Amino acid sequence: MATTWDADEAKLSLTTSGRVHGGSRAAKAVGPASSAVPRARRRLGPGPAIPFGLQVGPVLLVLTWVVGSALGWIDPRILSAPWTVIEAFVRLIEQGRLQDNFVTSATRALLGLSIGLLIGTLLAVIAGLSRIGEALIDGPVQIKRAIPTLALIPLLILWFGIGEGMKVTTIALAVIVPIYIHTHNALRGIDSRYVELAETLRMSQKDFILQVVLPGALPGFLLGLRFAVTLCWVSLVVVEQINATSGLGYMIDLARNYGQTDVILVGLVVYVLLGLVSDGLVRLLERRALSWRRTLAN
Repeated sequence: MATTWDADEAKLSLTTSGRVHGGSRAAKAVGPASSAVPRARRRLGPGPAIPFGLQVGPVLLVLTWVVGSALGWIDPRILSAPWTVIEAFVRLIEQGRLQDNFVTSATRALLGLSIGLLIGTLLAVIAGLSRIGEALIDGPVQIKRAIPTLALIPLLILWFGIGEGMKVTTIALAVIVPIYIHTHNALRGIDSRYVELAETLRMSQKDFILQVVLPGALPGFLLGLRFAVTLCWVSLVVVEQINATSGLGYMIDLARNYGQTDVILVGLVVYVLLGLVSDGLVRLLERRALSWRRTLAN
């Protein structure tokens, strides 16, 4: 009986061994065939950056304007041809009008932008780090956010008159809101572990703000700065057409009274260049200051 059991065990072992080896041979046979065709990796991002990609749209727009004017598709009484605008541009420079108005507009814009950045950032830091500050500041800022800045111009004229104070204040009020909103949101989005680490290291309030708060809020601040720069130029165009005696907006409004479409387009082109250059500078600052981030854009 022991012999029979040993024989059955040997037969079972042989059968199992044959299956295992057979399976191994089958795996070896299938393995190279399956690994011979590697699965391609599909890219899900936007792909590599296009050289001068941001300039493609404006260049196509200008080419459309040139072709439409050359073929007579665009009425010069409605939209002057590009060469007519260039002639007006040269004429205004020779007369000195463009330089004087440009300096006046740039001074107003930079002054209003600087004041708005300082106040907006300060309010965001106070509201972001203090519950009492948030209770006192966030509500009025949200009310201001719901009221368009341009709707406040009649009230600002009554308060400050029609001089430089009203114009600079209008620009500053337009700048404060985006700076506050995005900086405050970035402050509240800082990881709480960094706050706990600062408390563990017994950082002072000053070091905590300089080493944790401001670096953590920098992405939101730069995003708000892009919106602020755009609103700065928009507000400037409007305030310079209200009882102004100088500036690019005044030049455009005066040209409208005399039907000088080419001069109007010169002013608009200068505004466009100012907007593109200022936004490009903020983008460059953002790339340099946030070079450590790995995002979908890069």
